[in-house]
Amino acid sequence: MENVTLKVEGMSCQHCVRSIEGSVSKLKGVASVNVVLESGTVAIQHEATVTLEQIKEEIEEQGFDVV
Repeated sequence: MENVTLKVEGMSCQHCVRSIEGSVSKLKGVASVNVVLESGTVAIQHEATVTLEQIKEEIEEQGFDVV
């Protein structure tokens, strides 16, 4: 398992949290997703079967910016 924390801009409410956690957790190989609004971060635990690029693309498809 790999752990990564991404800085994400544009998150402001619980709808944002549910949107990101719901979509990223559906990716094959993602074990957990934790959005922290206060710090603007998304912590993800995943297997090597899913790439960091795939995770970033999924977040950006939800309308947020990964910085």
